[in-house]
Amino acid sequence: MNETDVLTAFIEEGYQISPEAVDLICSHCTPRELVAYVLEHIDLSVLVIDVEHIDLEAFNSSLHVDEETFKLSEELSPEPDNSYSDSYDDPYDSSYSYQPSSMSSGFKSNYCNVDSPISVLSDITDNSTCVGEYMEFVQFFRNRYTRLSDIIRGRITARPIESLKKGKGTNFRGSREAGEVSIIGMISDMKSTSNGHKILEVEDPTGSFSVLIRSADKELYEQASHFVLDEVVGFTGTLTNDGNLMIAQKVTLPDLPAVNPKKTGSFGKAILTSDIHIGSNTFLEEPWDRFIDFLNGDTDNEALLAISKEIRYLLVAGDLVDGVGIYPGQEEELSIMDVYDQYKKAGEYFHMIPKHIKIIISPGNHDAVRQAEPQPRLPECIRDYFPDNVTFVGNPSIVDLDGVKVMLYHGRSIDDLVASVPGVSYGEPTKAMVEMMKFRHLSPIYGSRVSIAPEKRDYFVISNVPDILHCGHVHTVGVEWYKNVLLINSGTWQDQTEFQKRVNVVPTPAQVPVVDLETLKTTILKFNE
Repeated sequence: MNETDVLTAFIEEGYQISPEAVDLICSHCTPRELVAYVLEHIDLSVLVIDVEHIDLEAFNSSLHVDEETFKLSEELSPEPDNSYSDSYDDPYDSSYSYQPSSMSSGFKSNYCNVDSPISVLSDITDNSTCVGEYMEFVQFFRNRYTRLSDIIRGRITARPIESLKKGKGTNFRGSREAGEVSIIGMISDMKSTSNGHKILEVEDPTGSFSVLIRSADKELYEQASHFVLDEVVGFTGTLTNDGNLMIAQKVTLPDLPAVNPKKTGSFGKAILTSDIHIGSNTFLEEPWDRFIDFLNGDTDNEALLAISKEIRYLLVAGDLVDGVGIYPGQEEELSIMDVYDQYKKAGEYFHMIPKHIKIIISPGNHDAVRQAEPQPRLPECIRDYFPDNVTFVGNPSIVDLDGVKVMLYHGRSIDDLVASVPGVSYGEPTKAMVEMMKFRHLSPIYGSRVSIAPEKRDYFVISNVPDILHCGHVHTVGVEWYKNVLLINSGTWQDQTEFQKRVNVVPTPAQVPVVDLETLKTTILKFNE
């Protein structure tokens, strides 16, 4: 539809239209449909239609394919994926197998001319100041304690630990008649007694104190079994007669607030993926090629084609390449031996993705940045391999996708949580992510498997609650809602490695979560079949 056609369409309906409005309509992917929409919704009092009278956001939202079209049918030959449905509070979990097509020419996204803004809300890049001095560790833990204790203090009235120690041996502090007292502390030690109780040593800036969790209090004991070192917790209980021990009756976590779901105000879809591992000899190149075809609309599956037309964003949560020297003997499992060649190949793949899709890439432990977290974005010499529609951020980071806040964290702390928290496993990675939400911290355990740089600010504290938490690292797909935050672990594009075989980790490769940015409902697409 050219400029003359647009002018004619409005003149025939008795309207005049400004040249700027004509240009706006002609530049859209579906100008004919836009003309019809404007004529249907225009105020009758308007004589000359200008740009201000064309509500592109409302029109683009009206282009959404009805969710019913995504339901499974024999005609589309999909395979239902029910492995995640039990974990949804508000489930929407459909699964489609990829079908190739010879109809790639003429593909048009619904949003090819729609702006897809990205705002980086939190990122360590260019803000790192630590050199490993003693006071930096002090500042790091004080920052963590202050921010998390402020959240808890809004829920209980707590005393400094110093006040309990000063009151030892007095009737006011040390007698049972004193009633309940509350403290907020960071867990520095956890022990079990001979009769099955737990004793926790907790610290605040004024001192330390011991807290007893009795085994007879089943609910509290179960809750305490999920505690980890360096977590900040509020305790309410009574003191023993000598004032040396608190017997806990209640614990308060910085946990997410219980809030009603909100409307995001956004539209279109975002694809979440991670752990591509380009350069590994177990990188699944054929499924990845099918994924690239899908992004370009190269499919005969009408439901998949409808999804591909609505994609605005692609987010990669780390391990873009397999790297070099990450673990002993890695060279035997590489198909590309040089890390820069790995990134060159990755850049070639990302140049194949349609330019209207905005891409966000954060690093992981296999990428060419420092191993200590938080990690800055990839260096400029590597970023130059990629197209202009790629935004590079650090790990972790928070980005705003046109009204939807997404926290990207590669997820290496899941290793620590699997080892420390009962019931958390690699097969169900969102269970670890739920613990992160309860702790309000992405990586609470210091000095274990995750190397953490002592920055002045603890970038792992979840003070800005996201709409979506996107992790990777463990190579298994998981989707779960927790208190109106969508938790997604996005799997991998790498087949099972020798190391994974030894530790019995079974990946779920080439499965891609796709999130509707308006409703946050999730679909999982499969490209390995």
